[in-house]
Amino acid sequence: MEATNYKGTNKMIAGIVFGVITFWLFAQAMVNIVPAVQEDLGVELGVLNIAISLTSLFSGMFIVVAGGLADRIGRKKITYLGLILSIIGSLLLVLAQGSTFLIIGRVLQGLSAACIMPATIALMKAYFEGAERQRALSYWSIGSWGGSGITSFAGGAIATYMGWKWIFVFSIVFALLAMWLIKEVPESKARTTGKFKFDFGGLGIFIITMLAINIFITQGAELGWTSVATIALAAVSIVGVIVFVKYEAKRNNALIDFKLFKNKPYTGATISNFLLNAVAGTLIVANTYVQVGRGFTAFQSGLLSIGYLVAVLGMIRVGEKIMQRTGAKKPMIWGSSITLVGVALMGLTFLPGFTYTVIVFVGFILFGLGLGMYATPSTDTAVSAAPDEKVGEASGIYKMASSLGNAFGIAISATVYGTVAAMSSVHIAATVGIITNVIFAAVSLLSIIILVPNANRKVRRAGKLVTE
Repeated sequence: MEATNYKGTNKMIAGIVFGVITFWLFAQAMVNIVPAVQEDLGVELGVLNIAISLTSLFSGMFIVVAGGLADRIGRKKITYLGLILSIIGSLLLVLAQGSTFLIIGRVLQGLSAACIMPATIALMKAYFEGAERQRALSYWSIGSWGGSGITSFAGGAIATYMGWKWIFVFSIVFALLAMWLIKEVPESKARTTGKFKFDFGGLGIFIITMLAINIFITQGAELGWTSVATIALAAVSIVGVIVFVKYEAKRNNALIDFKLFKNKPYTGATISNFLLNAVAGTLIVANTYVQVGRGFTAFQSGLLSIGYLVAVLGMIRVGEKIMQRTGAKKPMIWGSSITLVGVALMGLTFLPGFTYTVIVFVGFILFGLGLGMYATPSTDTAVSAAPDEKVGEASGIYKMASSLGNAFGIAISATVYGTVAAMSSVHIAATVGIITNVIFAAVSLLSIIILVPNANRKVRRAGKLVTE
């Protein structure tokens, strides 16, 4: 069914945006409330870091599965399932008194995001075409990238003035609103033939591999980088990746269809998306550093990133318009480059108090400008390159890159920061942690330059965009 047959498209977009921010705004607010949660629940920092990364990790592990199921059994149904899981996960966090509900709640939030993200992108493609699809994806990006922009400020403000658990009360409210807003959206499924056979073997290998990698990153320092356990985790990670790729190549019902990566624009968008989401590690390093090393409150550290919020929200539609005129590659390159510069500025921890505060504020603005410019061109490149019968799966892989990039970026950055802080000062630890994220942004930029092709120039004639 096309968009013209469903008249509530704006209502649908609003509902989808509300659903998307249950992850990107509320679930991700955990990166800015580490001290408050640790003090309230009395959990160790290592356990809390694991809980923070679990949401993105589980989202990344199951998002392709959810995307494939959305194509088969219905994109709206899977979106609803995700919203229900979000409500349950948030409720467990509200009720948490120790690590048990905290960890289970974070896992459920990850599974929720796995359902919501690919299913809602697939709904966007099902009901919109051309420039209208790009507009709809811009609003989707406002929910994701914009949500990640406001998360630091909103999380800090709510935690400071209402208590950190209220973040997840609001998440429940937004999930309920999303369910109400999309209730009249017609179901959308892919046209498929043959009996659906799920790739349980591939999923099992994938989960074991991702868990091994995550535990290696988050617990390597505590276990000892040369310990038997750490070396075993590294071996499982490497062998797991090799086995998974070979196993999937032989399957007709593969969990991840690697044939999708024969499309260079899709590959470039997905790899760069993974790496730019890994730059989210900047948030946990910068927020933790200014609170521990500079004496800021959670609310004050959130205020530092308010420019990020304004910039990312302001630039998402701009990125869309630039893409329509120049193609996707230029705004993706410009966005990654600006992000790299913004993040690098935050690593100048040798600067004195007020000067560093100003530099961080400017850095967050550039961070937001870059991500906002990048968001819609990257998403549209991935979606437009995907075949209609695999748009849910392709969207799932693309957003798996977001979630796993986010999980590994946060885990790696937190580990680097914690390891260096244990051996040196928090100032040096913050600088090294930020440099790690600069590297992520630099490699993302290279992947775009190499893999995303130049597009024909677009010009506006008689009110319409045409290829010149």
